[in-house]
Amino acid sequence: MSKRDYYDVLGVSKDASKEEIKKAYRKLARKYHPDVSEEENASEKFKEAKEAYETLSDQQKRTQYDQFGHAGPQGQGFGGFGGGAEDFGGFGDIFDMFFGGGGRRRDPNAPRKGADLQYSMTLKFEEAIFGKNTEVEIPIEEECSTCSGSGAKPGTNPETCSHCQGSGQINQEQNTPFGRVVNRRVCHYCQGTGKIIKDKCNTCGGDGRVTKRKKIQIDIPGGIEEGQQIRVPGKGEAGVNGGPAGDLFVVIRVQPHEFYQREGDHIFCEMPLTYAQAALGDEIEVPTVHGKVKLKIPAGTQTGKTFRLKDKGAPNVHGRGQGDQHVKIRVITPEKLTERQKELLREFNDISGNEATEEQHGNFFERMKRAFKGD
Repeated sequence: MSKRDYYDVLGVSKDASKEEIKKAYRKLARKYHPDVSEEENASEKFKEAKEAYETLSDQQKRTQYDQFGHAGPQGQGFGGFGGGAEDFGGFGDIFDMFFGGGGRRRDPNAPRKGADLQYSMTLKFEEAIFGKNTEVEIPIEEECSTCSGSGAKPGTNPETCSHCQGSGQINQEQNTPFGRVVNRRVCHYCQGTGKIIKDKCNTCGGDGRVTKRKKIQIDIPGGIEEGQQIRVPGKGEAGVNGGPAGDLFVVIRVQPHEFYQREGDHIFCEMPLTYAQAALGDEIEVPTVHGKVKLKIPAGTQTGKTFRLKDKGAPNVHGRGQGDQHVKIRVITPEKLTERQKELLREFNDISGNEATEEQHGNFFERMKRAFKGD
């Protein structure tokens, strides 16, 4: 019977990251482990998932598998000296999944830091500028309060594993072309803990951990930008065996604004002016996130002219000063005119001719005249 594709076994894509492969294997290992699963062929499915993980979690083996498939280079396969993944499981065993270590032996009952969590938060434009203090509710895996994390039903205690005598490891001897080899691997019966839980806690099902929704206060600093993260120490998942809790990372998303645009600490906007305001000059009110500001428009202002309003931008998120607001002028040409307005504009045009235009854009018109003449 031909083997299934390892990526299909774990249910991941061929470009899956090492963390995605690890997560997929952990899920399957919990589902099909012979000590906890009642599904048909659970043992075979567990071995299949374990073999797939051992290959894909090792970059060298994964590269060979991607090139040669199950046969491996020169048809040697991926099971060591013909013994398959089950025989040489000492490196990349289930130990990696549940107790970390990358194949190196660690005490499975040693304290370990809890997993970090990530939460995405969307802010309004002004909230990102000024910051805010808010509360979020997230699902967190923490120690079961019923059994105090032991996984055993109250009034009972986990028993010492009879297969490994509480060591969490089993020695396996094997004859190889190089002599007799002793492999030390994680005990599959107790998953390396050295203990067996016969009477499981009804609350956590023997896992020792439960998922709860927890409210956490988040202080958003003023000036934060799209994509930046806020680290909240100790607000991730609870540690294991008395280890410290993980951290919470809040990823910021900012809603776009209908009037303002932001680049770093600076804010940009456009202000419309009538033809008369641009030609004669005026004093206008410009909205900023800090309130309205008066801006003097000099006579003859053109479309595209930009004015700077100092310190009217966003504060630097690291406390290094304040940005500015840049106001770009756009002169609006009226689409509907009364007869009187048309008459006045015709009179203005007759009086000024091209003089005003040529005065302001002399270089441009000189180039245009030369273009018409073919110079």
